[in-house]
Amino acid sequence: MKAIALFSGGLDSTLAIKLIIDQGIEVLAVNINTGFGSTKDRLDHMQSMCDQVGAELKIIDIQSEYLQDVLFDPKHGYGKNFNPCIDCHAKMFAVAKRIMEAEGASFLISGEVMGQRPMSQNKDALQTVLNESNCDGLLLRPMSAKMLAPTIAEEKGWVDRDKLEGITGRSRDRQLELVKEIGLDNFESPGGGCLLTDENFSKKMVDFIKHDKFEVKDIPLMKFGRHLRLADGAKLVVGRNQEENGYLQDIQNDKFYHLKTVGLPGPHALLSKSASEADKALATKIVLTYCKTNSSESYIISHDGSDIAGSPLESREDIKPFTIL
Repeated sequence: MKAIALFSGGLDSTLAIKLIIDQGIEVLAVNINTGFGSTKDRLDHMQSMCDQVGAELKIIDIQSEYLQDVLFDPKHGYGKNFNPCIDCHAKMFAVAKRIMEAEGASFLISGEVMGQRPMSQNKDALQTVLNESNCDGLLLRPMSAKMLAPTIAEEKGWVDRDKLEGITGRSRDRQLELVKEIGLDNFESPGGGCLLTDENFSKKMVDFIKHDKFEVKDIPLMKFGRHLRLADGAKLVVGRNQEENGYLQDIQNDKFYHLKTVGLPGPHALLSKSASEADKALATKIVLTYCKTNSSESYIISHDGSDIAGSPLESREDIKPFTIL
């Protein structure tokens, strides 16, 4: 017997897998990458969680499919920010069902807890996701199973329902009891792993799609730096620290120039290739304003190898009218 688990790397999905493995069922933990997960590389963490509970880990990339099918026209709308949670979950379960069939597995599991999240984990939403993904009966939610209708796996006796949980709400007391029983180490504290639920990230997304078509190659750009919209409409992204500079330097996106200071330390930046001459000059001034410079002196910024001279603005306060975040 084999099950496919929707695996985020979080505590609930890890515990859900453990509850099923303890019943003698093989579990393949599938992490579905939409592109909007945490900016931190979590592969090592997810592998550690799977190793501790005895599951195999597989990463599935659906970024293109997600943008095309879910992000910009969700049937069930958005949450508080730019998060189409119900449609997103339905897509993930539909993908997991495809994997289940390809792997010869018998059912699906997830770490969802009824009532934990107001939009996507109330009872109606949990059922809507099943209907939309054609997974009704196939998806077992071990953490709240006793509070939900029995699934095929329970009805057929593949899984003992009495050994599952009946957790509801936002309290994590029972989860922490299970952690102690299992001896699970280095698990994550609760928190949203999806950037689309973040208010500030959502502001950047809304601004981007007002001015340009959003594509998979644009996702990395959204995760780092100060984001600005210049006077003639060009987008400027400026690194805030050495770590962000490193990430921005590695971005390969044919919509943007790389901007670098010449002869003095400064942030790495990206600017729309469609920028007007006025916006190129303004971008030069803004980047220089984040350096240790004097507004009465001229400096050089390299725009993908083409040098542009300019002076910084009088004050960083002058940057605020162009700042998105």
